[in-house]
Amino acid sequence: MSRTRSRELESIFDELAATSTTRLPYQDNVLLRSFILRRPAGNVVVYNSPGVSDGAAAIRRMGAPARLLINHAHEAMYGQPALDVPIWSHRDDRAEMKDSVRIHGTFDGSTTIDDDLYVIPTPGHTSGTTSYLWDSGQHRFLFTGDFIWIEDGEWKAVVLDSDLRQDYVDSLTRVRDLEFDVLVPWGVTEGDSPAFVVRDDLEKRERISQIIERVAQGGNR
Repeated sequence: MSRTRSRELESIFDELAATSTTRLPYQDNVLLRSFILRRPAGNVVVYNSPGVSDGAAAIRRMGAPARLLINHAHEAMYGQPALDVPIWSHRDDRAEMKDSVRIHGTFDGSTTIDDDLYVIPTPGHTSGTTSYLWDSGQHRFLFTGDFIWIEDGEWKAVVLDSDLRQDYVDSLTRVRDLEFDVLVPWGVTEGDSPAFVVRDDLEKRERISQIIERVAQGGNR
């Protein structure tokens, strides 16, 4: 994994860059980032965070992004980014964000952007939480936002609404069957890598199965 720093962006992989970090206001040891996907069909930003505004000039130098993809409504707490880019989210989270960010378009189910970026609804953290699977040709990156995040090296859930618990379990079960080799959440605890390289399919399935068991038994993480 390449970790070459530039002035405003960090190269995580050859095809994936990260913005500067922001500390989660209500959990100071959690660092949030946005990510820039270098794609022949047009660059894409995943997740809204202050890093998008801080790194706007660097992002534009890489090529004007075609979209900014929102994972869930809580990303709107950082407001409209200082970057001219169409913002997309799931329709079920749009109403919660409408006063904070301008939503250009919405998803209401699974779909594909071009032929390499897959939109996968994963309700549970919020009703409109959506994950994105990108096949770069070198890696299959899964962007899960807060649906699956990394805490001290462990994969965790964030259950906020008990009414969505079964949705969460169903979404985790769906994701467990996806083929991916890099997990890229919105936030990780300080000291953790922003992207978790999965050793093999068995590790992926075991880690997600552990989350399913905790959530199904009433746990929130």
